[in-house]
Amino acid sequence: MADTFKAILVSRDENKNQSVEVRDMAVDDLMEGDTVVSVEATTVNYKDGLAITGRSPVVRRWPMVPGIDLAGTVESSTHPDWKPGDKVILNGWGTGETHYGAYAGKSRVRGDWLIALPESMSPTDAMAVGTAGYTAMLSIMALERHGITPERGPVAVSGASGGVGSVAVSILARLGYHVIASTGRTAEADYLTGLGAAEIIDRAELSEPGRPLGKERWAAAIDSVGSHTLANLLAQTQYGGAVTACGLAQGADLPATVMPFILRGVSLLGIDSVMAPKPLREEAWSRIARNLDTAKLASLSSVIGFDDIIDSANAILDGKIRGRVVVDMSK
Repeated sequence: MADTFKAILVSRDENKNQSVEVRDMAVDDLMEGDTVVSVEATTVNYKDGLAITGRSPVVRRWPMVPGIDLAGTVESSTHPDWKPGDKVILNGWGTGETHYGAYAGKSRVRGDWLIALPESMSPTDAMAVGTAGYTAMLSIMALERHGITPERGPVAVSGASGGVGSVAVSILARLGYHVIASTGRTAEADYLTGLGAAEIIDRAELSEPGRPLGKERWAAAIDSVGSHTLANLLAQTQYGGAVTACGLAQGADLPATVMPFILRGVSLLGIDSVMAPKPLREEAWSRIARNLDTAKLASLSSVIGFDDIIDSANAILDGKIRGRVVVDMSK
C-alpha cells in the first residue's frame, strides 16, 4: 500500500537523549502483525505521557510509535477472527512500548490482541473509556470477586479526577456504592459529585507518611497513585476489606507495614491491564457497556486532534488534565 499517514515517532540517540517528531509512514513501515487497523480514535494516558516525554523508561524498543490503546476498523487481516470492516478495540499488549502503537493513522498488530467494539459504543466512546477506564473496570471486578458489595461500606478512589479515578467513581456510583473521592484538585468537587461521588477528601490526607494502622474508614479502595497514598489506604481499610493497585502516579514504592494484612485481614489486589487474558478483557468491556453511564462520557472527556497529542502528553504529567483525553484521528 502506497498511502502514507502521519505518525508520532520517539527516538533516542547514542547518548540516550530522546526526541519526538511527526513523520509520514506507510503500512510497510509498521511492525509485523496479521491485522491492519485503521485507527479512528485513541487517547492520551499517563503512560503515553511518560513515553512521549521520556520522564520514565516506558519505551523498551527504539524507535517507537507511542499510544497504548486504539479503536478503529479492520482494514485487512489473515487472522481467523477478523475481516475487513470489523470494529475493534486494542488495549496494552506492549503497544507503544515494544510494538508500534496507536499514534499513527494505521496500526499493524496481532489479531489475538484485539477484541470487538461493543455494539452500543462508537470508537470515540470507547476511547473516552480507554485503557484507564478499562483498568478501572478490572479493579471493580476484582473487588467484586473479593466479595465487596455496596452493603459492605464505602469505597475510596485515589486520583479521582484522573482517568482511572473518574471512570471508577462513575461506575461505582452507578452500581450503588458510597464513593469517597480523593483528589488534589478539591476545586473540582462539583465535577466529582456530578460523577456520583458522595464525599470528597483532599489527597493530602493520604499522600504523607502515616500510621501503620489508622481508623477504619472504607471497605475497599481503588488506587492508581502508589507510594504513601496506597500505604494509607491500606492502613484505613476495614477488616476483611481489599485495595486494588493499578498505578504509580505518586511513586512505585510502598512504604507500608504488614499490620493491615495480619491484624485486619486486608487484601492488596494487583491489577494488570497490559497482559490481561482475552476473556477478562471481553468481560470488562461488556461490563463497561452496561454499567458506565454513557451520558456522563462527555463530562469525563475532552476531544483533541492528532496535532494536539504531544502537548497533551506533557499536560497530563503536569496534572493539568481532568478525566479522559480522546484523540479523534479524523481531526
